[in-house]
Amino acid sequence: MRHLFIYGTLRHLPLLEIVLGRSAGAIDLRPATLPGYRVSAAAEGPFPTIETCEAAQAEGLLVQGLSADDFARLDFYEGAFDYDLVPVTLADGKAAEVYLPQPGRWTGEGPWSLEAWEADWAALSCHAAREVMSYMGKRPRAEVDAMFPMIRRRAHQQVLAETSAHDPLALDGKIEITGRDRVYAKFFALDEISLRHETFDGAISEEIDRAVFVSADAALVLPYDPARDRLLLVEQIRMGPLARGDHTCWQLEPIAGHIDPGETPQAAARREALEEAGITLGALEPVGNVYASPGNATEFFHIFVGLADLPDHIIGTGGLASEGEDIRSHLMSFNDLMALADAQALANAPLVASAYWLARHRERLRSASATAKPDGT
Repeated sequence: MRHLFIYGTLRHLPLLEIVLGRSAGAIDLRPATLPGYRVSAAAEGPFPTIETCEAAQAEGLLVQGLSADDFARLDFYEGAFDYDLVPVTLADGKAAEVYLPQPGRWTGEGPWSLEAWEADWAALSCHAAREVMSYMGKRPRAEVDAMFPMIRRRAHQQVLAETSAHDPLALDGKIEITGRDRVYAKFFALDEISLRHETFDGAISEEIDRAVFVSADAALVLPYDPARDRLLLVEQIRMGPLARGDHTCWQLEPIAGHIDPGETPQAAARREALEEAGITLGALEPVGNVYASPGNATEFFHIFVGLADLPDHIIGTGGLASEGEDIRSHLMSFNDLMALADAQALANAPLVASAYWLARHRERLRSASATAKPDGT
């Protein structure tokens, strides 16, 4: 049996339980100190790194009596971080091992706090760890590494879902999930779920089987210039119409993009506006927080109208080449947009919803713009 000194996020016991596959009560733990090492925040992400420092000492936990299977699980979980297992001697003389990053892999940047990490990142990291560990024995670690950014986005979606406050009149019924199998995972995922649920007469349904498309949450924003009474739309090829057989594969739509781990929907909307159209948004007006297709998908939209200065020269092409984006922007008057909406010539649901929201609130926004001071207040 072997012993492991842990100094970072695995000190969060719910995360350690997920990685080792058993409860904390079945894990032999005690506080420990590793002399000659310093723990720092990594500049590259919300996790710590460790490096030698003669005058320092690292505080952590000693996990004792680990089996070969335990280390196989730990190696699988830590695989994306380029660690090596190194033998060390703790302050009390106990021999142990520690995961050390390969030289130059991470950059230390000031002190790291477990408590601060737990407040900001623990829930997301636990959701991500559950998905990562579910692939052990099923997928090579290299495939999981390639999916890791989307795994974290899906985990962030689950964190955002915990604050959902919809449909106060709807049934808050009992649900028993009897099986859940991830049959596909890459950029998106597909789950097959078996469940029973409470019915409106208070009974429990027979077991039913459903398939669910799993995606990250997305922020969508329709830039609007109230002084000029016009909007900016973006155009790009979309796979939904293509797969459906629609000949109109290039779609007009609001600016949109997935919300990154730890990012707010508002911050994502502003980031995407810069990436896709090169514009800086002012105030964000919330339009709605909605499921795109609740019958078969987790995809959830945080929709805004963003106030912006939209002069003639603002239009062009944009998008991130690293994501294969080829995006063209268009300026359109409010009246022209509503004419398209009334003619049912817009095939993008968030754009239609945003257009009709704007029709309801346009006069308020234009009035506020007309009375604004030169400094924008």
